[in-house]
Amino acid sequence: MQSLSVLSGTSRRTRGGDAQQSNIRAGKAVANAVRTTLGPRGMDKMLVDTSGSVVVTNDGAAILDKMDIEHPAAQMIVEVAGSQEDSVGDGTTTASVLAGELLVRAEDLLDDDLHPTVIVEGYTEAARIAREAIGSQVLDRPLDDDLLTAVAVSSMTGKGTGDVSAAVLAEYVVDAVRAVYDGESRFDPGDVRLLTRVGGAASATELIEGVVVDEAPLRDGMPREVEDATVAVVTTELDVREGESDAQYRISSVEQLAAAVEAEDAELAGYAAALDDAGVDVVFCTKSIADRVADHLERRGIVAFESLTTEDARAVARATGARQLGSVGDPDTADFGHADRVAVDRGGDDDLAFVKGGDAAKTVTLLLRGGTEHVVDELERAISDAIDVTVAAIASGGVVPGAGATEVAIAERVRSAASSVSGRRQLAVEAFADAVEALPRTLAANAGMDPINAIVELRATFDREGVAGVISDGRTGEVADPIEAGVFDPAAVKREAITAATEAATMIVRVDDVIAAN
Repeated sequence: MQSLSVLSGTSRRTRGGDAQQSNIRAGKAVANAVRTTLGPRGMDKMLVDTSGSVVVTNDGAAILDKMDIEHPAAQMIVEVAGSQEDSVGDGTTTASVLAGELLVRAEDLLDDDLHPTVIVEGYTEAARIAREAIGSQVLDRPLDDDLLTAVAVSSMTGKGTGDVSAAVLAEYVVDAVRAVYDGESRFDPGDVRLLTRVGGAASATELIEGVVVDEAPLRDGMPREVEDATVAVVTTELDVREGESDAQYRISSVEQLAAAVEAEDAELAGYAAALDDAGVDVVFCTKSIADRVADHLERRGIVAFESLTTEDARAVARATGARQLGSVGDPDTADFGHADRVAVDRGGDDDLAFVKGGDAAKTVTLLLRGGTEHVVDELERAISDAIDVTVAAIASGGVVPGAGATEVAIAERVRSAASSVSGRRQLAVEAFADAVEALPRTLAANAGMDPINAIVELRATFDREGVAGVISDGRTGEVADPIEAGVFDPAAVKREAITAATEAATMIVRVDDVIAAN
């Protein structure tokens, strides 16, 4: 019997324990890369790409997205952060660190000769118990504005917010979410828009009830403010129509040329006339508007904006109740929207169009300001996470104590339940509890506390008072009640982190053969 290879000569293959160790080490490395960013005292990372562009952030999803990662197992941890970000918008660092800790404990179990399937079964059972523990930690209190503000503050604490406190920004966030979302229907992220402008302090950030578009009118002579405005949103070029075939026209006299120009101008003037006759005051167009059309619109006192993005056009249409028109030849008044006020104001060095008081669904814009691009980019990430956690708290089952308190409760519940799990799976369940407990230990370490002493004190305080977290209010931290300190997290963020981290860790543990093509 001769050996037979079915792989190409350039393929690399790693099997058995070597494959498992390689994958686990890669997953741990990714988790360790974001570990120091966890919590209010977490540090930032500076990411520089090949072109020299710099990103400074402590947002786990942004860090992992910018890192140039090639190892397939490490990519799976990156996917954990992506899944967490897509589902609930926050908790990406928590999910990534937890996945790494689960792999650390799995490595020890493999060294003790536990079969990967046993580890997977134990982790899966422990994750179920953990989700039950999260449910028992949900606070029995109404989700009023004060509680939602505390949730938003907890999300932004430790992130770059410039010269303005997280508490002030959190109030803007809650007001924005409350204006467009009642918890009954599905939240549309496009209803809370973020627009960043470099110039001015972060404290100049403002909430605008309406849509802000980064566009200027086509002509300086167009009105810069229109009250009680009828709005048209157009998705076609306002220019001379072109035939479908390559037809050629022979002009042999000045009269024929003049007639052609006159017909062309009549067509262009017809666009403006049709809009004017329909009572339109403001036109937002996703395509270009010919200069002669703009001239006719200016003469009729109509404000026009061209080359809007699809997202901006959708936002204006949604806010005003307008339909997006593919033609203005025979407009129907039902196709137009309404705004109480459309105004053009200066935003830094550029003009901005403000559309306020629309008739249709509520839309709000947070205009974020900062001294540099890095500041406004990090501020945008912080605000975006705060919006997501506020929506998650309203939509997905309330809030739980933050500051690692829920993780302490999960670890205690899982560890207590481990005794009822038969066979070697019990070891995996206990290892899961240790992995979850690494999260408050990391919070303590990042806050300058001794992590071992902190864990001992957290356990003792939890046994005595039923809640204990790591509260940081300066250079170091202390074990205290996060509810009294006003530190809360959405329960949905915790559930998703447990689920995503467990799925990624168990998938990596089950791999015993890696075949890579060069």
